[in-house]
Parts: sequence; structure tokens; C-alpha cells
Amino acid sequence: MKTDHDVLIIGSGASGGMAAWTLTRMGIKCLMLDAGPQVDFDRHRDSRAVFDLPFRGLGEPGRFPHVTQASEFDANFWLDEKQNPYSYPEKDPYYWVRIRALGGKTLRWGRASWRLSDFEFKARDHDGFGDNWPVALADLAPFYDRVEPMLRVSGRNEGLPQLPDGKLIEDRSTDSLSVQRFIASCKQLGVPTTKPRRATGTLASSVNLLLPDALATGNLTIVPNAIVREISVDPKTGLVNGAHYVDRRSKRDYHVSARIVILGASTLESTRIMLNSKSPRHPNGLANSSGVLGHYLFDQIYVKNVVTAIVPEARGGKGPRNLTGGGGYIVRFRNVGKPDPKLKFLRGYTYDFGSGFTPNARYLPLYGEPLLRELQNLQGTGFSMTTMGEVLPRFENHVRIDPNVKDAWGIPNLHITARYTDNEHAMAKDSMEMAEAMCKGAGFEVLARHSQMVPPGESIHELGTCRMGSDPKRSVLNQWNQCHDVKNLFVVDGSAFVTGGAQNPTLTILALTLRAGEFMAAEMKKQNL
Repeated sequence: MKTDHDVLIIGSGASGGMAAWTLTRMGIKCLMLDAGPQVDFDRHRDSRAVFDLPFRGLGEPGRFPHVTQASEFDANFWLDEKQNPYSYPEKDPYYWVRIRALGGKTLRWGRASWRLSDFEFKARDHDGFGDNWPVALADLAPFYDRVEPMLRVSGRNEGLPQLPDGKLIEDRSTDSLSVQRFIASCKQLGVPTTKPRRATGTLASSVNLLLPDALATGNLTIVPNAIVREISVDPKTGLVNGAHYVDRRSKRDYHVSARIVILGASTLESTRIMLNSKSPRHPNGLANSSGVLGHYLFDQIYVKNVVTAIVPEARGGKGPRNLTGGGGYIVRFRNVGKPDPKLKFLRGYTYDFGSGFTPNARYLPLYGEPLLRELQNLQGTGFSMTTMGEVLPRFENHVRIDPNVKDAWGIPNLHITARYTDNEHAMAKDSMEMAEAMCKGAGFEVLARHSQMVPPGESIHELGTCRMGSDPKRSVLNQWNQCHDVKNLFVVDGSAFVTGGAQNPTLTILALTLRAGEFMAAEMKKQNL
């Protein structure tokens, strides 16, 4: 394939989209490969009744065994696991949740937009575990400042070191009476709360915030349906010089050349490509002289509905109109600063909370007419919390190529080994106990509580496996998302993360990519790349 580009970008989601936005606006010609099709929301979207669907909205059995988010209404968004199998230890399932379409997972992200703090960037300095990032909040803050207005992030600045202030559209919405009571209960327990921070707009995605501007420059060419098999290497220099890809529909092989390659295919897919890109110069996978590539896989723990409660005064539709409704966010409060010796875990967790729904029937020990009457009585009374907690990055949580498992295009796929440890289990248990205390302090009636975490991967926040670091023997990338071993290869998605906190990672991915892109452009101008 012949184009006039200098930079090849693999992936079109948050990281790939931001790389294209940054470089094309600086006059750099880019070619983007994406494994999925371009979605036309007017032509490819249709409204149908549930009874018109073959599986009544529940989806084809076995098509998405690890994608709990999928249904028959949106099945074409999610990557079909029959075509894209992977493996894991029998007792340790991993839920690898993927989307293949132009825009990637930004087509379906929840738009939560939190900054990381130096409790994450310099985590080792706080508690002695793991490694620090090679960057600090001060390095990334100017880029957060530029990304937040692009996404029109709303929220409130609270002046908390564990939740850095941002360039936000102030959320001035008032809280319902039940939420006010809950916030007061949290305050009594020394627990900080705030409004959610999220990108505004119904589709704050790469396809409507980043790629249109990049295309408008005339410097971006996008090739959809291009499944990258491996990155090619110049045998004389060891530098990358392009990529081999397979057309998703025809299954024909192609090669495209490039001066610089940027990987932004999402955490595990980018690492899969690098591990499959073996050569005499890189026998253990591309840019893997450290042996770290594929290791330190982590995400966030999720305990969905860790506590489900009701606001008792709202029973039977009683109480004022503003009694229930709305929600908020609980900021990390455990191990802020030095680790608490009374706790049995390092790092911390956060919660989302919301009110005004009707509790699920499974929480009520009733059947038939009594159950229906009680559900009517409890309509709109519900209050629920979900825990999001930090997972410690560990070398033993890793991915490798499974030569016996290949996708429908003949590309070897991953074997994923990831399990939660005593640290995560203790964190989940503590979060359950604290959530119950907060609810009871607000005068709510607790219907159920639990500390069962979803399987690793289900949060869709997989991170690590191609980590940044100052020491080339312990990391794959430097502080600019540039490979230590291969100076013209950059990896800008979540695989670069050293730690992740309990925060959603997308805002940090965007800020890191903007920073890396501007560094890359400067190095190109100096003829260093």
C-alpha cells in the first residue's frame, strides 16, 4: 500500500484518535489502521421490538461469554469471541472485553473523566510497593488542562490532593434530600464526596471529538477493517519500518511502511501485536529486551451494588418530590498519605452512588402478589453503591502468546493469567463494611450487602503489560511513551500504565498521548526520528 504518510497509527480509540489529532494539526502526514469498520449511525442503526429479535434481546448463546455488557441490541459493537478466542487458566477466568469499530471503546465508554494524582504516579514513595511512574502530576497537569476542555468535563473542584482539581464546567446541580443525608453521613465518617466528573455530550468519542479535526487537516488517511498481524522491523537497524495487516473481509495480506509507528490498539491488543512481532533482532517480542512486555497486567476491582438500600420515608410514594434521585462519587479516603497499619491492604478505593430506582425483586423474600405489591410500595426508594478499587500491579499477572489459539484470520492470540490477591479481597470487604456504615448513618434501610468482585477484566480498564519506567531493565517505555529498545515505536494506550488507582483511565490516556505526540513532532523536526 502506498501513501505519503510518515507516521503509522494503529487503533482509532482514545489514544489513536488523540495521536492523529495532535500530529496532523502540526502538519505531519499520518496513516491510521483500525481493525473494525466505520460505523454509520444513520444507516447502521435500527429500532426493533424485543419480540422481533431472534433471541428476544438476550443475545445468541455462547457468542459473548465474557462480555456481560453485550446484548442483542448492540451485538455488532462487541468483538465476537467465536472469531477471536483466547485462553486462560481454568480456575482463573479473564473477561477480555473488546470493541472493533472506528472509535474503539470510546463508542461505549461511561465518560468518567478523573485525573490521577501523585498517590498513583509516585505510589512507591507512599507505601513502598511496586514502582513509580517516570512522570509526576506536575508533568501531566498541563496536558490534563488541555484535554478536559476538549471533552467538556463537568464536575467540582474540591482541593483534595488525591483528586487533583481540573479545568471543569462546574456542576451546580442540587442534591436530593436523601443524597444530602448520605453526604452528611460520609462527612461524619471522614469520607469526602463530590459530584461525578464526566465528559458531556451523548457521544464524547474519538469519532466526533478527535478524528473529524484530524481529517479536516488533509493529513490523515484512515484504513478500516485492517487487522494488524505484526510490526515489521528493519533487520539492519532493528527499528520498525511498518506493519503487516490482514483485511478483515477478504483476508488478504498487506504491508504498509512508515517512518514511525504508534500503537494505540488498546492494552492487550497492542501487547499481542508486539509479542507476535518477533524477529532476529527482537526474539522475545518487539522491544522486549527487559522481558517485562506482557507482565504487570492489572485493572480495577469492581464490586457492583456492594450495598443496596432503600430510603424508608419514600415507601408508597410518600415524602417530598426531592427526597430521592441523583447521585455522586466518593473520593479515595483509605491510605491517603502513609499506609494505615490497621488496614489489611495497600492503596484505596472509591464509590459511585445513586438513588431513586426500584430495588430488584431478588432482594425481597416474597413471591407472587405479595412481591408485586411490595415492589410497587418500594418504587423509587432505592439507594445503591458500587466499589471501584485499585489493583496492585504484579509481575505474575501476565499475558503470553498461545500458539494453539488463533483468531479467524490465523493470528495467534493471548493466554491471560490474572488473579486478585488478598490485598484486593481485603479492600473489597472493607468497602462493603464502610458502605453499610455510610448508608445506616444516613438512616437508610440496608437490603443487601456483599464483597464479591467481578472477574478481572470485566471493568474494561485493563492496564499495564507495556509499562513506562526510568530503568530499561524493568520497563518497556520511557517517560515519553517511547520504547527503550526501538526509538521510533511509541505505545500510547493503557498498556503504558505503571499504576492505575481506582480512577477511570481514559482522561490520563488522552493526556499522555497528547504529551507523547508533541514530543514526537519535536523530535521529528530535529531529525532525531
